[in-house]
Amino acid sequence: MRVVIADDAALVRSGLATLLAEQDVEVVGEAADAPSLLALVAQVRPDAAVIDVRMPPTHTTEGIAAAREIRARHPEVAVLVLSQYAESAYAADLIEEDPSGLGYLLKDGVASGATLVDALHRLTAGECVVDPVLVRRLLTRARRPDPLAHLTPREQEVLGLMAEGRSNAAICDALGLGAKTLETHINRVFSKLGLTEGATGHRRVLAVLAFLRRGRP
Repeated sequence: MRVVIADDAALVRSGLATLLAEQDVEVVGEAADAPSLLALVAQVRPDAAVIDVRMPPTHTTEGIAAAREIRARHPEVAVLVLSQYAESAYAADLIEEDPSGLGYLLKDGVASGATLVDALHRLTAGECVVDPVLVRRLLTRARRPDPLAHLTPREQEVLGLMAEGRSNAAICDALGLGAKTLETHINRVFSKLGLTEGATGHRRVLAVLAFLRRGRP
């Protein structure tokens, strides 16, 4: 198996290369950023690419973007994304369109070269590999009821404007509502979110928090 490695830390690249070499996997190239990785994959056409999530310049999701680009340009290349953080949303975004040949593992979960190579073999065979920690988080998120699911489109608009910090008067102006109509919408939002008048904390703040938490892992 021919593999390329992408990570901005030379020490990490060296460590991964050593683990793979001990398992008779040929490392045919290394890259420190996404553009270099894409050029490398185009040049050497490896069987698989092992990519860190966070790379220059912003150290956010360059690895995810590079993984998508590789799959679009070179669908025959399997991609294994490694992350230091248990970010289930990143894993879900990566595999939701076409999971075959895609993997997302936590660096702490790669205990040995054998674990890493087993994942790579499964990916090159067309499987999808996701770290068990992330699977549990994704399942928990899927089972968790969405507190905003029962809001009407208008109630969601109202809550969205509340989350922007707008006053009732400003919301009325933005949506063309009367003060009493807006108050009715807000009270319905509170009711559907289970925020009674006796709830601990300010109901408006709690409603906005529910809105901001929506979709977070």
